[in-house]
Amino acid sequence: MKYNQLGNTELKLSTLGYGASPLGGVFDDINEQDGINTVHAAIDAGINYIDVSPYYGLTKAETVLGKALKSVPRDKYIISTKAGRYGSELSDFDMSGARIRKSLDESLSRLGVDEVDILFLHDIEFVDPNIVKNEAIPCLEALRQEGKVKYIGVTGYPIKIFRDVASYANIDCILSYCRYALHDDSLRNLLPEFKNNKTGVINASPTAMGLLTERGAPSWHPATNELKAACNKALVLCNKANINLTQLAMQFAVSHSDISSTLVGTANPKNILNNVDWITKPIDETLLAEVRAIFAPVNSTIWQTGLDINGD
Repeated sequence: MKYNQLGNTELKLSTLGYGASPLGGVFDDINEQDGINTVHAAIDAGINYIDVSPYYGLTKAETVLGKALKSVPRDKYIISTKAGRYGSELSDFDMSGARIRKSLDESLSRLGVDEVDILFLHDIEFVDPNIVKNEAIPCLEALRQEGKVKYIGVTGYPIKIFRDVASYANIDCILSYCRYALHDDSLRNLLPEFKNNKTGVINASPTAMGLLTERGAPSWHPATNELKAACNKALVLCNKANINLTQLAMQFAVSHSDISSTLVGTANPKNILNNVDWITKPIDETLLAEVRAIFAPVNSTIWQTGLDINGD
């Protein structure tokens, strides 16, 4: 496993990180012991970065992860969690300073750790940017100054929000999802300026929340029918080449040197080991070009999330 510096921090993250949302049953019902075994398999395979949130499974993911980490020495993993999002409705977002502090304490208790390495604001595109700027970010900066978290950042889907926050805040890193993948690599446009500013970049959901898998997108997925159809074409093409679509997606996602870590989520030990193995194999450049060509006509069908003021 390769390890990469995260921006200007002291953290070196594994190229492949573990996204713990499946521990909360976000994509499917899970067996708790399978989830715990998956965490252990990931760490044994060299993955040292784990990301979670109280939103995933409405605290279930943090709870299961905490059980998994009880037997793991603290110096074996780097962990991030989030604050600000606690459900799927707009009313479930609360980025006030008081709630962020309470949320952090609750997360530490569930995870069974004294501190997290990174605390993110979760999906800031759903919140009034004035609240993010004037309440949430100052709270994170204070927590960092107080030594209650080591580093701070923001997460979300639109690329615009990262530029907006970086223009006024001293954040250490960002976590972007679904924006550096086979179907959409918009994050690429942000990487040079963030590298220059020494802001770390973490990529999540390289399979676009299940789109780029043999099983396909879950029923709740926001992708358009045109994008789903393109994914089906890509799947057929990869099957003809005898290469798993998810393998190609993973290989592409970890290929950019300016992305410190790419998070993959699963609650199956075999799947996490497959992902570790896949990223060590050389990518089929011809197949990659053909798959990317399939997605080129549907780039404009990328879904929109959050408040209009925060959209790309």
